[in-house]
Amino acid sequence: MQNFDLTLDDNSSTAPITLLCKAAGDALRMQILRVLQQNSYGVLELCQVFNIRQSAMSHHLKILTHAGLVSKRREGTTLFYRRNLGNPRSDLQELQTTLFRSLDQLLLNDKITAQVSQINDERSAASVAFFNSNATRFEANQDLIASWSDYGDGVENFLDANLASTSVAIEIGPGYGQFLGKLSTSFERVIALDNSAEMLEQCRQRAALQNLPNIQFVHGDPRRARSLKLRADCVSLNMVLHHNPVPAEIISDCAALLNAGGMLLITDLCDHNQQWTRESCGDLWLGFEPEQLAQWATSVGLIEGSSLYLAQRNGFRVQLRHFAKPLAMPANNISELLLKT
Repeated sequence: MQNFDLTLDDNSSTAPITLLCKAAGDALRMQILRVLQQNSYGVLELCQVFNIRQSAMSHHLKILTHAGLVSKRREGTTLFYRRNLGNPRSDLQELQTTLFRSLDQLLLNDKITAQVSQINDERSAASVAFFNSNATRFEANQDLIASWSDYGDGVENFLDANLASTSVAIEIGPGYGQFLGKLSTSFERVIALDNSAEMLEQCRQRAALQNLPNIQFVHGDPRRARSLKLRADCVSLNMVLHHNPVPAEIISDCAALLNAGGMLLITDLCDHNQQWTRESCGDLWLGFEPEQLAQWATSVGLIEGSSLYLAQRNGFRVQLRHFAKPLAMPANNISELLLKT
């Protein structure tokens, strides 16, 4: 009987799909991809989630990376891994998308879910502690990255260009309230929501100096707003996402807070490599790729609208993004949104 050599070398046209199928053929690797659905994690964090050695986790991540299913990014001394939005081979994109979609319908076991929640809670606690202890000098630190005086006019004009309903607006993480003046004159009622009590008090005092009578101050996060059954025609995330431990989760919560036809306005940094922002400004993430924000928003049923990019003098780039909640959401999107929230 004749023997056939079925070894695939790197130049084989079938090698990429073989790598992808190999990566997908392991239950642990599929759970890793499921955990990476909405966030990025370092190797040690993933070891904590799955209770395995670092060498074993690195091996699995290497296979997933070679298959194009995950990408890695160095932030300081840590490599963070996340799902790859687009496969390096365009002809495998449909297969990869189908794989991810199927994975996202599966539930993680309680132990893994608890470990992921613990990591996210630790990140969130560190962020809140930073803002509580730096409330009086946060503006000076933030100006090192992007001063409101440099990009604020762009945000206000962007709001005017996309404004529809003007009943209620929610600003999440309003900082010192630089944007509240514009929101106050554009909406009948404005809710300022912050999970840092010290920052919220600073914001309240500055709003009083501006004589803004229609501002309601709420201590808490978007989940707290949802529990209060708050709804808005506009939700603003102004330089907030890069301080949040789970950016995709806050976008999902914002979608739930929006009335039909409402808009989510995101102002944040484009991805960068300036590590000093972590210590000086409490940043958890070094900005975001525009495609990542779009993917998170559209995955919870929002429609991508206009975008604007503003270059800063110090090399940072600010992205202004508009996403809308449709007046009538298709049934399949409603079910997906319920699953994610």
